[in-house]
Amino acid sequence: MDPSPNSHPILSYVLSRLPSIMTGSPRLSSPHDLEQPPPPPSPSPRAPSGPAEFELVERMPGLRHPSVLRSLTRAVADITCARDALRHLGPRRDHELVDSARAFLLSHSHGNLVGLDIEEKVVESQEVVRLDEEHEAYGVLLREAEEKLERVYRMAMHGRDVAEGGGKRREDEGSGGVDEEVVRLLKQAEEGRVVEQVRLADRQLLHLPEPLGRIRGLLVLDVSRNQLQAVPDAIGGLQHLEQLRLASNVLVSLPDSIGLLSNLKVLDVSGNKLRSLPDSISRCRSLVELDASCNVLAYLPTGIGYELVNLQKLWVHLNKLRSLPSSICEMRSLRILDVHFNELRGLPSSFGKLVALESLNLSSNFSDMRDLPASFGDLVGLRELDLSNNQIHALPDCFGRLERLERLCLDQNPLVVPPMEVVAKGVGAVREYMDKRLQAEEERRKSAAVAAESPKASSPIAWLSRSVSSLSTWVSDVTGPEKAAEDDKFLEQEL
Repeated sequence: MDPSPNSHPILSYVLSRLPSIMTGSPRLSSPHDLEQPPPPPSPSPRAPSGPAEFELVERMPGLRHPSVLRSLTRAVADITCARDALRHLGPRRDHELVDSARAFLLSHSHGNLVGLDIEEKVVESQEVVRLDEEHEAYGVLLREAEEKLERVYRMAMHGRDVAEGGGKRREDEGSGGVDEEVVRLLKQAEEGRVVEQVRLADRQLLHLPEPLGRIRGLLVLDVSRNQLQAVPDAIGGLQHLEQLRLASNVLVSLPDSIGLLSNLKVLDVSGNKLRSLPDSISRCRSLVELDASCNVLAYLPTGIGYELVNLQKLWVHLNKLRSLPSSICEMRSLRILDVHFNELRGLPSSFGKLVALESLNLSSNFSDMRDLPASFGDLVGLRELDLSNNQIHALPDCFGRLERLERLCLDQNPLVVPPMEVVAKGVGAVREYMDKRLQAEEERRKSAAVAAESPKASSPIAWLSRSVSSLSTWVSDVTGPEKAAEDDKFLEQEL
């Protein structure tokens, strides 16, 4: 649960100077601890350690100001409480399980369910939903504390002293306004002139004006690398929009109206603070590329794969995904899937349905990713595969069926099957080794099947029973059913 230096450089910098926090705080014994957090420890004045910290301090010299560090330390105290609360709750349940619990409770509230076991399941479902809501509530505390750190960071970047209260952002910080080009484009649209592209990247915009949603002929909207905290609902009016680029802003959510963009082909929301994607995104059925990397996504919409059947490229790396929804296996057009640097504990059992998949990056899910499903060998189109930095002990025997695989990375795994000397020889040797294991396993199964039948074939009683049955059939054909029945009784008595 500790923040990554890549996504939270300031927070990591401060926590590295507070060892008592990094080594873990005692678990909360009661909710009262949240309301009365302990006083924050004093930060160590030691110099930066490692190239990443030197680069950070060089890029943000205001961080070394005493008042900045004091304010950062106070914010860290809030983060400590939130992290302790999360540890006390335990791991968060899968999004699909939570969705199922909510759907079950809804059906029960409408009186659609009856039975003896219903009440017990109601209690279990309520517990699942309650824990999820508590995780979300404590997650909000954590995010608010992180946002406080970022306000301090912006003040430091502007070379200002930070007040004891933590530094509230001034209204004049950055340009943040709608510049002249925005006004000009809106005026053109109002005059009936065709506006197909609006490119406003790197303008320090704090908000998008609602009238942008009235530019009916707009095909491309690029507002990347600004300071946008929200996207207006009016964006749903851009019915002809094909590309929407919102990368590198400070968005925490997307509007449900995004599902109205039925012609959208490219959506880039990478580098924000998105905690989830709206379920309505599944209605963007024309999507070909979706980049939601570098956010804090804990799950993807449950039904996302059932609707986005045209999606070819999906990037969701550098998030906090613990699982992929089973519906993702229905994305039959998917060619590129990147989910590295998440918390995946495995893949859906039907993952092999993604027969068009050519490039798959599952690296750096660390201790969570331990094995691959048996259907993995059905990915017949796979050419590139990265499984590095996981805890995979053995590849499935079906791995040998990946005949088109050209690039394979298995570094930093405790592999036993195949052995490392085989891995060192390259992807061809790995595929050949696994193929031999698969053939050997099939031979063992055949031998086991034959062995299971052999005792029956060699048993005298079984042989005599088959002989009696054959004789009965022959007698029945010659003498008729009545005579055959009498002979059967005689043979049975003799036996």
